[in-house]
Parts: sequence; C-alpha cells; structure tokens
Amino acid sequence: MRKVVLFAFNGELTCFVHVLLNGLDMKERDYDVKIVIEGPATKLVPEISQDGAMFHDLYAKAKGLDIIAGACKACSAKMGALEGIRSEGITLLDDISGHPSMARYQLEGYEVITF
Repeated sequence: MRKVVLFAFNGELTCFVHVLLNGLDMKERDYDVKIVIEGPATKLVPEISQDGAMFHDLYAKAKGLDIIAGACKACSAKMGALEGIRSEGITLLDDISGHPSMARYQLEGYEVITF
C-alpha cells in the first residue's frame, strides 16, 4: 500500500481545497493517506468547519474518513486557530518544538508532499 502524507501550509482556501481533494482521491485509490495542517492553513479550520461554509462538505468528508492526522500546535496558536481546532477534535501535533515532524512520517514509510 502506498503511504503519503500531505502537509498543507498555504493559507489560501483554494490551495487547501486541493489538499483535501487530493487526499480524498488518494483514499479512494486505497492509499494510506494523511493530511497535516501547518502554518497559515491552520486558520482555515475554524472557517471551513462551519456548516454552510464554502467547501465545508469536502472538509467534513475528509475528517469523516479520518485522513486529517492533525494540525501544528504552535502554528495553530500563532494563527489564532487553536480553540477552533480543538473544538473540531483535531489532534494537535507538536513533535519538534511545537511543530509536527516530517521525519517521523518518513521513518514510518510515508512520502511527504507539501502544499
């Protein structure tokens, strides 16, 4: 099984949507796929998680399929999204000084792709 982790850094909604689309496509193709939300992208979670928000259904599908591995704890705090991410039940990742480790995923056999 192919293993891929998508690190979403870009805070533009359309870029984040492409991460979700690609993650869902990979899941449908039986990849072991994870999405890690980083940097400015963390501020999108409180926005897109609201019912009726543009692309909410896409986000909800990815979340429901459990492909969102988590969000950067330090960046979530810096971007003012920490409480919104916590209320969504998304795991806060803080392996390396408050940030998620790409190396950890590589050691687990994941190909790392950044957006």
